[in-house]
Amino acid sequence: MDSFEWLHGYKVGFGLHHVDFTNPNRPRTPKRSAHFYHKVMKDNGFPLTNEEKILYGEFPKMFNWSTASSSYQIEGGWRAHGKGLSIWDKFAHTPLKTDKSDNGDFACNSYNKIEEDVEVLKKLKVTFYRFSISWPRVLPDGTKDYINQAGLNYYSRLVNALRAANIQPQVTLYHWDLPLALQKVGGWENETIVQRFRDYADVLFTHLGSRVKFWITLNEPFIVANLGYGYGSFAPGIVGRQYIAAHNLIKAHAEAWHLYNDKYRATQRGVISITVNSDWAEPRNPYKQEDVDAAQRYLQFFIGWFAHPIFNGDYPELMKTIIRERSLAAGLPGSRLPEFTPEEIESIKGTHDYFGLNHYTTVLSFPVNMGDQQDYDGDRGTGVTHDRTWIETGSSWLKITPFGFRKLLKFIRDEYGNPPIYVTENGVSERGAVDLDDIHRTHFYENYINQGLKALLLDGVDLRGYTAWSLMDNFEWAAGYSERFGLFYVNRSDPDFPRIPKNSALRYASIVNCNGFPDPALGPHDCLTPEPDGIIVPTTTPVPSLDQVDFLGLELSSYDAKVALYIIFTSLLASVLLAIFAAYRLLRARKKVKEVTAEFYKMDKM
Repeated sequence: MDSFEWLHGYKVGFGLHHVDFTNPNRPRTPKRSAHFYHKVMKDNGFPLTNEEKILYGEFPKMFNWSTASSSYQIEGGWRAHGKGLSIWDKFAHTPLKTDKSDNGDFACNSYNKIEEDVEVLKKLKVTFYRFSISWPRVLPDGTKDYINQAGLNYYSRLVNALRAANIQPQVTLYHWDLPLALQKVGGWENETIVQRFRDYADVLFTHLGSRVKFWITLNEPFIVANLGYGYGSFAPGIVGRQYIAAHNLIKAHAEAWHLYNDKYRATQRGVISITVNSDWAEPRNPYKQEDVDAAQRYLQFFIGWFAHPIFNGDYPELMKTIIRERSLAAGLPGSRLPEFTPEEIESIKGTHDYFGLNHYTTVLSFPVNMGDQQDYDGDRGTGVTHDRTWIETGSSWLKITPFGFRKLLKFIRDEYGNPPIYVTENGVSERGAVDLDDIHRTHFYENYINQGLKALLLDGVDLRGYTAWSLMDNFEWAAGYSERFGLFYVNRSDPDFPRIPKNSALRYASIVNCNGFPDPALGPHDCLTPEPDGIIVPTTTPVPSLDQVDFLGLELSSYDAKVALYIIFTSLLASVLLAIFAAYRLLRARKKVKEVTAEFYKMDKM
């Protein structure tokens, strides 16, 4: 227990139990470490839990295996063939908005590499490919007044190439690259965007719908609203308007769904829904009710914000109550959370054919009181942290936590009536020097996918498909190219932008080929044998880090070399200015000496 620690007195506590020294009874309260140590003793070590053990088995025969990308992250061709500007074109060209001021001008050059991309998809054995359409590439000013046929042709060729390879397209209408022209009139804050989005969807359903049977209206509206219009860390960089933006995003989704349902479904026979993202949240201390409540708030303000109106009708009651009470307490006339009309609630509820889920990690939640702070964080009143034992990745927010994936799938089953679930993104990042032997990514996919299998076979979750994020290393938004999620490495310093497989690509292809995890106790399995035309990971020394250049005999990134050049130039400029100043002072001194000498000479004459 905590005790008297010599020179530190009672300020430092080493104990498994906290002792309240202000209480004359000196009560002992077990810390989390006490519970952990008790479990270690009980288990006599660290045996694998049932959660961690691999479950051998197969997914259903019609299970959809996919990998994903998005338009701004891979296409490049930012001004090619009549494409309009997007909010990310402007944001990424604004200094200091992205890491190293990276942008998507060229990205992975997929706009010019349809055949190469389809070839690597074939090697992965996937049956689906998820990609998004650039709204400004098709409608340069965001409206249907002018349709850019060259942009439509690009996506038409991509769809045809995929279908020729027996890969079905999963098409996302909106993956964050809003036409800049629409942002100039308010973007997602302006309710007129609901009709603009409907018009945009109508164009795509008309031209591609006969060949596309799987549609996603919006990708991660939580990120669009909260990072784009709340924190301002993503395009378009607006602060404090997330509730308004989210409201219009939800209504736009519903309009597109009804359009497809009423006008196109009977003839095109596809499915359409939305993709929401969410972490799983655990209480930081499962024995403290306030932490349990914080985890619940975290989920309702995250996944519930968008899923609840679409699957259950209206925003979560918890969310509505908290925001209304805090708004009124601050003297506002009403809630800062917009309200749907009864007609809108009825129209939005049920606008789904499946539950699209993007998931990456788990957090530990605890309560945080932000006083009268009138914003999303103040409303949620929840802080997050991570368990230090969780494996780290190339992203500070992403820890490898497979157990949370299964728990989130069960949460969706219970909260939203066990809908068909398609996992539309799941993956892990790295940063630093490129290593094709990406062991952590192989570990990630094996364990997360296996947790999905457990949710399906043991928990009764209606899991229909899985998508690995991402097909290739690409532009990761504000992180630029510093964080890499790809199954394939893209050497952007090579003008051909070659796609080079990592070991994780080989492992993911084998899971897809086996449709799960065959039991090794039953002998060798043909599905695990690599095919002659399959993925071959280079065995040579790993390719160099991105954009390395030789600078005065040193191997530096182009960014570091640029910084070093600026420093040398600044130092040189400072040296020149100092030399000029010193010469000036010397000349002044000489002149003064001459004047003094002349003065002495005059005095001597006198």
